[in-house]
Amino acid sequence: MSKTRPPTELVLVLGDQLHPASPALAGLAPERVVVLMIESVGEATRAWSHKQRIALFLAAMRHHAEALRTAGWQVDYQALDAAHASLATGLADAIARHRPARITAVEAGEWRVQKDIESACAAAGVPLRWVRDPHFYCTRDEFAHWAGGRRRLVMEFFYRDMRRRFGVLMEGDKPTGGGWNFDKENRGSFGRAGPPELPARARFAPDDITRGVLAEVAARFGDHPGSLASFAWPVTPAQARQALADFIAHRLPLFGRYQDAMWQGEPWLFHAGIAAALNLKLLDPREAVAAAVDAWQRGAAPLPAVEGFVRQVLGWREFIRGVYWREMPGYATLNHFGHEHPLPAFFWSGETELNCLRQCVSDTMTNGYAHHIQRLMVLGNFALLAGVLPEAVCDWFLAVYVDAVEWVELPNTLGMALHADGGIVGSKPYIASGAYIKRMSNYCAGCRYDPGKRSGEDACPFNYLYWDFLACHRELLARNNRMGLAVKNLERLDAAELGEIRA
Repeated sequence: MSKTRPPTELVLVLGDQLHPASPALAGLAPERVVVLMIESVGEATRAWSHKQRIALFLAAMRHHAEALRTAGWQVDYQALDAAHASLATGLADAIARHRPARITAVEAGEWRVQKDIESACAAAGVPLRWVRDPHFYCTRDEFAHWAGGRRRLVMEFFYRDMRRRFGVLMEGDKPTGGGWNFDKENRGSFGRAGPPELPARARFAPDDITRGVLAEVAARFGDHPGSLASFAWPVTPAQARQALADFIAHRLPLFGRYQDAMWQGEPWLFHAGIAAALNLKLLDPREAVAAAVDAWQRGAAPLPAVEGFVRQVLGWREFIRGVYWREMPGYATLNHFGHEHPLPAFFWSGETELNCLRQCVSDTMTNGYAHHIQRLMVLGNFALLAGVLPEAVCDWFLAVYVDAVEWVELPNTLGMALHADGGIVGSKPYIASGAYIKRMSNYCAGCRYDPGKRSGEDACPFNYLYWDFLACHRELLARNNRMGLAVKNLERLDAAELGEIRA
């Protein structure tokens, strides 16, 4: 009597779940498993994605598939040629072909994707097993428990709890160095002399797989924004670890002091550039945190720089993910200030006389990257002051940055940059006039507008938009105790000047 072949388990690996040892495969026998990976045209076009963003996802996915095959797993890789309009249709097709007894997947990073997978499995009548994502320090349930009952979610308090819980930069129950953060020491500008000698960024020459992806993206998505010319991102776990090591050795020591500074023609400065590798799960955040702490212990980097980096990874990144899953799906529709203006065309072209915006958009379109102050205090600040529809701004940020996945992009843009969530992420709107940009960069030196003027043809638009924003939302802002000084300053403007500004 012939033996019946055991039913197949279909393990779905998403494009941002490229763990070197996927938890979805733990404990499974390769002979009973088919690993499914799907390249969906719909995922590349739902947001009008930067060419480098598409290329990074595809190159990393194809390298991951090869690593799985080498490790002995059977991989059903559905490339773009399969013409799946969406991830859900690709999954439905695979279910029909393989007739699995069960679908297993690591919990999705995006609310919509998780619901699409659940719907596809339910429609096919196939059980679905979600596996917790061990990439993160804090689970969704743990964050929800921490947040439960709190009147306000304050990242600083969450960060301190995470430091205590995981024993990072702690001496017993006290923070190393006597303070929980060294933010005041991490706001340095370069001054007129400009940045000190900058180390070269770690670059990774495309191999055959990546070159094939770049050619395909150029052919299929030629009308998408951005350039592929500078593509040199890590696309494998080994390369991601090299990028981390390069940052720790060459840029971490000055990262803290200059993390908020900007300089024309220098998009990378002292930043790590590893967010994309973290978000695709090519690199474990514990490894990044441990490497930074080790640098301090060896005397290779000062404590303020190390603490500033740890705060971004262990604190902010985990906090943002927790907020996303706690607040979705309604979070994406919030519009606290009722802003409705369309996104200016120069966000795609960079064609504006405002030099700071021109530089930041140019960096973005060239590299698929801009550092966090360029995103928050130039691009996001302008969009907020100009009253741009939050949904349009969020769509743009999701489209143009290689490290953008929705769980991290949406709360950072909607909450931190636009304050459209009314204070769930940030305790106040992060708005600033042209004076801030002048202090933190040399952008104003190459601009036709004067950051010292509030009105008139030569006045910096950040100035008159700033005061107009305060005037438009005076009553709403007056209820925020962190905005009291700004509202008081507004009252010092005489009616004639305020009228000229608003006009």
